[in-house]
Amino acid sequence: MILVGVDGSRSSLEAVSWAVREAGLRRTGLRVVHVMPAWPLEMTRDTPHAEIGRWMREGAETTLDGALDRIREEGGDVEVVSELLPGGDPRQALIEAAAHAELLVVGSHGLGGFEGMLLGSVALGVAGHAPCPVAVVRRRPAEPRGRVVVGVDGSPAGVDAVAFAFAEAEIRGAELHAVHAWNRPIVGCGPFALADAEETAQQERRALAEALAGWGERHPDVKVTERLEYGHPVEVLREASTEADLLVVGSRGRGDLTALLLGSVSHSLLHHAACPVVVTPFPGR
Repeated sequence: MILVGVDGSRSSLEAVSWAVREAGLRRTGLRVVHVMPAWPLEMTRDTPHAEIGRWMREGAETTLDGALDRIREEGGDVEVVSELLPGGDPRQALIEAAAHAELLVVGSHGLGGFEGMLLGSVALGVAGHAPCPVAVVRRRPAEPRGRVVVGVDGSPAGVDAVAFAFAEAEIRGAELHAVHAWNRPIVGCGPFALADAEETAQQERRALAEALAGWGERHPDVKVTERLEYGHPVEVLREASTEADLLVVGSRGRGDLTALLLGSVSHSLLHHAACPVVVTPFPGR
């Protein structure tokens, strides 16, 4: 089951469109939820402020109706359920609701976002914290590009990103571009620097091959292109995303602090990637 959170914003409706197509590809159901305070859902007609509560429920139901209208526009044969979720914090409510989901989908920012903000608090709050992969839909390509890009860094979180990306490329019938960027400093000068650079490149090439080992056999129909680049991972992956339908990254990589659930690379790409981004959770969440 795919879970998609909606709030009535244009961004969340884009997320709904993406989610219903994804559900069709996976041949699974779609659960559409809107989070609102608990008290309007629990109050009775005789409760104080009952009229305000009724108005809030009607507004929430209108939000769900708008999402269902978008799903009907997209077409397809997908089983859909919609639900109002009680919760003071939409981020926590979505994280809890995602306990049994295979994917959580959200828009990049909602009705509460400031003009010019690239990413909202809900998208940032669930990516890296949910127990399942999270898709943040900020931009959707106008036409399918037939390519999934995965950032490969050899970290534990990166293993799940590679697994997700192979499966996603397979169901889409898309090529998979496995991108490994490295920017370790080169010491020395002259021929020593050249030798060190070549040795480092060989090490990084081996790391990329090891991260992909065995996955091609599990997904023999997926055409894989390996790409090794010297440069900052954010810039390299952002550029790769301009030609992709989807970018997949782990929640944090080798260079991120253990205490951070969402690393600096995945955080930056959620802001700047040119296509939807899936962040896979850190193992053990």
